[in-house]
Formats: sequence, C-alpha cells, structure tokens
Amino acid sequence: MNKIKVGVIGTGFIGPTHIEAVRRLGFVEVVALAESSLEAAEQKAAELGIPKAYGDYKEMLRDEEIQVVHNCTPNHLHFAINKEIILAGKHVLSEKPLAMSSDETRELLELAKEHDVVNGVNFNYRQFPILKQLETMIKNNELGKVNLVHGSYLQDWLLYETDYNWRLAPESGGKSRAIADIGSHWCDTVQHVTGKQIVEVFADLATVIPVRKKAIGNVATFGAQETADQQYEEVPINTEDYASVLVRFDDGTSGVFTVSQVSAGRKNRLSFEINGSQSSAYWNQEEPEKLWLGHRGRANETLLADPALFNDEAKGSIHHPGGHNEGWPDALKNMMKNFYTFIYEGKDPLKDQTNFATFADGHLSMCITDAILESHTNQKWVKVNVGQEVKS
Repeated sequence: MNKIKVGVIGTGFIGPTHIEAVRRLGFVEVVALAESSLEAAEQKAAELGIPKAYGDYKEMLRDEEIQVVHNCTPNHLHFAINKEIILAGKHVLSEKPLAMSSDETRELLELAKEHDVVNGVNFNYRQFPILKQLETMIKNNELGKVNLVHGSYLQDWLLYETDYNWRLAPESGGKSRAIADIGSHWCDTVQHVTGKQIVEVFADLATVIPVRKKAIGNVATFGAQETADQQYEEVPINTEDYASVLVRFDDGTSGVFTVSQVSAGRKNRLSFEINGSQSSAYWNQEEPEKLWLGHRGRANETLLADPALFNDEAKGSIHHPGGHNEGWPDALKNMMKNFYTFIYEGKDPLKDQTNFATFADGHLSMCITDAILESHTNQKWVKVNVGQEVKS
C-alpha cells in the first residue's frame, strides 16, 4: 500500500492532534510540517518525528511528494493559506472557521470545485460513534417527528480577566469569538445529526469581561494560570464571551442554543437535546459514551456506546467493544479516517457523497455566524444567506 503523504501547517494546540489522529490510520504518513520560522519548524519536527521542516509554508506547497495539506494556523490566516493550497493542486483539510467572512468561504468553495480537490473542514464532533447512532435513529424515525432542538456549548477557559489568547483579538480570531469558535461546532453537529439546516436566527450576544489583562510574554492556549510576578497590559475586548440564539430549521423545526466561554466548571461541554413526537434524546460531549433516551409511557434509558447495540449503519464508526469508551481523539480519528478513505478510494468531490464536513459546510457555518452577528446588531430575525445550495 502506497501511503498518502501529508504536510501540516501550524503546530500549536490543534496541529499535533491532527498528526496523532492521522498516524492512527496506518495508510497516511505525515512527511512535513511548516511553521513561522525554520528554527521553530525544525524543533517541532524533531519533537514529533517528522522528516521535513519548512520555515515557509509556500515552500512546502512546492514539495511534489505532498498530496494533502492540513491548515492548522490561526483563523486570520485560513483564507490565504487554503487558497494557496488549492492553487497548488493539493487536497486540503482546514481547521474551522474556513475563513473570516462568508465572501471568503464562498470563494474557497468555488475554487475547490474548480480545481476538483478533496476539501474538508475539521468539524469532528459529528464523528462521535454515539452521534452516528443517534443520526441513524432519527433517520429511522425512532424518535418520531423532531419538534424541538435545544442545548449549549459551555467552557470556562476565559473565565478570569487575566485569561487572554489570540482568539480574543478580532484581527486574529475574527469578528465573532464564542459563536465562531464553539457555536459553529454546536450548529454543525446538530444540523448533521438531525439532517436539518438552520435558515433563520435571532441572537443576543454579550461581552461579559469588556477589559482583560493580557500577560506580557507568551502564554499557551489552555495553559497554566499566571504566576504571582506576572506583568499585564489592559486590552479592550470587542468579541462576545456569551451568546444565546433562537434558530429555525428549514422544515420549520424550532430550536435554541447558548454558548459561553466564562462558565466555571464547564471544560468542553457541548450538549443538546432533541425532542421528538415519540421520544427524546440528550447527549453531552463530556460524557461522550452516553445517550439519554426519554419516554413518556415507559422508563427512560441510557444507551452506552457499544457496537453490539448500534444500528448497522452506525457500527463502522465505533472501534472498540462496549465499555471501552471512545472520546474526542477518537472522533477526530473518525474525521481523518473518512476524509482519507475518500481520497484513497479515488472518489470525486464533485460527484461522490462525503461522510465528513466539507468546504460547503464551512461556508454554511460562516453564513450562520454572519446572520447571528447581524441579528444581534439589529435585534431582529435574520435569514441565513448561503447564496447557493449547500449540501451537508
């Protein structure tokens, strides 16, 4: 088997997790990485056991051995780098958001189609095994007609005024933060599981901490807290810490979700409940192996992830026996497995159905974010303007 050769741009928090997931596949090999300087690239390549290091990603894109490139850079770099990856004729897997505006994401989507490259966006939460099970249950009408969808995505990593990260600066993270960063995951996951698309929103956003204290010196994302002698500078904050959004789906179903990065004790709690005409289902990412099923006329249930209990369509997404819990890294592995299997089998991104999030999903996500920001500004319902048909 000839392994698919891969290059990775950016090795902060998310880059190494991509590399670890790809290495678990067996038929894909990470052969190069690029960083902001050759020194940084060589150091990281040595740490991760990667043979090639580039201080300029453009040089890496000229490497003919590389077939696929992962874009794991900060948000404001996504558009330019994704565009250059496509123009270099490489398949591309981008971190989200796909770009910083819906105009940019639309251009990338059109370019990817024009150059016929396989394109993916790392919406990995939809890849949890038990969510594949829930997706099949909804398709099989086991919950009945879906009437309501509600939930939240709560974190606490920006709870204190001394918590600071590049995502807080609009020029680096974008004009939206909590919505674009974690709300986008909630929307993608729920849309994928239900098979419904969000078409209209009404939003309320808030900046809970309007001025933060930025440490003088580098602090890693999700890193340790400050020391007693740490020095700070005050920085005004213009992006949201919190948002609540009413949503309407394309079939008229109603929903609502809340996102927050200032909720003490909540580390990475993406959760949602789906209320159907026969039964309900609830899932929480911090306990990813459990699916709560609610009933009116009989006792409620908790389904534990177990291939022996899954529908046939869902069994391919779970890799261990019941009780051997699969979590966030495994959902990321499923994302990579589906993306790279599509490439290995020589499928056509213009004709063949994908089982991973594509640039079309990334474009839809940005259009939803734009609509949410417009809704908050004007305090009214706003339609999601995709501008073209988007298939999830």
